[in-house]
Amino acid sequence: MTELFLVFLINGLLGVVLVVVNKITGPKRTNPIKETPYECGSPYLQDRIYPIPIKYYMVAFLFLVFDVEVVFFYPWALIFKKIGSPALIFMFAYIAILGIGFVYAWKKGAFQWEK
Repeated sequence: MTELFLVFLINGLLGVVLVVVNKITGPKRTNPIKETPYECGSPYLQDRIYPIPIKYYMVAFLFLVFDVEVVFFYPWALIFKKIGSPALIFMFAYIAILGIGFVYAWKKGAFQWEK
């Protein structure tokens, strides 16, 4: 219990020290441009904000899905000789599911880069 209290005390003191050091050593001059509101990469109340196309998100999502799923090949390869043919059957089923997902994404046009 005392260790937990000590951790909170040290972190609280560190936070206070960092804020005080920032106030002492930070810049003192203000700039009107720096004081204007700014949000999400565009000036405040801009006429048009152009959204990022969904294709960027789709490609990132597909990369993550297939990249994470390929990570499961490593432990399978390490224990393949111990398990034997059931491991091979399960891996073929796993690859088939990955292939179906890949073909589905391909048919939906997730890999097309036209606008």
